[in-house]
Amino acid sequence: MGKADFLSPKAIGNRIKAKGLQKLRWYCQMCQKQCRDENGFKCHCMSESHQRQLLLASEDPNQFMDYFSEEFKNDFLELIRRRFGTKRVHNNIVYNEYISDREHVHMNSTQWETLTDFTKWLGKEGLCKVDETPKGWYIQYIDRDPETIRRQEELERKKKQDLDDEERSAKFIEEQVRRGRGGKEPEEAPVFTELKRDNEEEKVAFNMGACSSVAGPSKPSAVLGPSALKAAAASAKRKDAPSSSESKEKKKKSALDEIMEMEEKKKQSVRTEYWLQPNIVVKVITKKLGEKYHKRKAVIKEVRDKYTAMVRMIDSGDKLKLDQSHLETVIPAPGKKVLILNGQYRDTEALLEDIDKKRFCATLTLDSGRMKGKRVDGVAYEDFSKMA
Repeated sequence: MGKADFLSPKAIGNRIKAKGLQKLRWYCQMCQKQCRDENGFKCHCMSESHQRQLLLASEDPNQFMDYFSEEFKNDFLELIRRRFGTKRVHNNIVYNEYISDREHVHMNSTQWETLTDFTKWLGKEGLCKVDETPKGWYIQYIDRDPETIRRQEELERKKKQDLDDEERSAKFIEEQVRRGRGGKEPEEAPVFTELKRDNEEEKVAFNMGACSSVAGPSKPSAVLGPSALKAAAASAKRKDAPSSSESKEKKKKSALDEIMEMEEKKKQSVRTEYWLQPNIVVKVITKKLGEKYHKRKAVIKEVRDKYTAMVRMIDSGDKLKLDQSHLETVIPAPGKKVLILNGQYRDTEALLEDIDKKRFCATLTLDSGRMKGKRVDGVAYEDFSKMA
């Protein structure tokens, strides 16, 4: 059967179908060929060209994987640098823009299984700043271009030069002031003496209208005697007393606040983002593996890279490699043994005493370590799990 004409309806329909993005499951990275349906992909896998590519890849599979990984990393970082610069952006937004190109390198041909693994790798290698939030992972590109570094150094040099100019101007002004005072006599410092009167019977009167003081018995208004001075001193002491007490209370309050802040910082420093530990029971919460494993319990046999675990399913005995985000802790019945996974008592065995369902926390009694026998209240569900 001959090939359809270029302007025939069939040819136009085929071009429309091939224009947009196709399914990832029908893409062959080795041959860089995208198939439109399952039948086309099956025919491609049976073709002679595909078999030749498989023979080449089987000779050194690591070389091909390293090549595709390097291409994926370079294209991804180039997109971040050109499109977002050094702004903080969600990794999924960058990835969606990256896969909009039909000729992009697919992630299933690289050494990273998920976008989260790739994001963590970028942070570990120092290529980007990464941080995890309740909304997902965010990345920020670190620009190490020599031209950018040179420009930043020039800006810092200019700021330093401006500061030096300001200091030089301040020193010049001080020198001018010192020279201006050089020809004058130094001013004598005022000497304060105690108030004394030669005649105790003499009254001191103040004329507020004329702003002058007159000593004599003729003007008895606004008389200031010894008793009046004592009363004024006493009232001043009374005014100072509450202010001093208030300042002491403020000081005490600020010290208490500092202690509370130190305790809070101490608790935060003890907590970590990862909590996986061997020999604990966990529950699979991801639906990507199908209903066979969803909501099923498993035992962690090995922890890799802090965020990945090799687990064995309790029901079927299957072994799986899962990410921390695909698992959750298991809360046993009261009286059972648990392992504390996070916080101040991390890696400590304990007994579950009581469960507070309203606050989503529990009360534990430590069963190992130096603090054995201590009762700990308010331990969150995600901070402990049942022991295998």
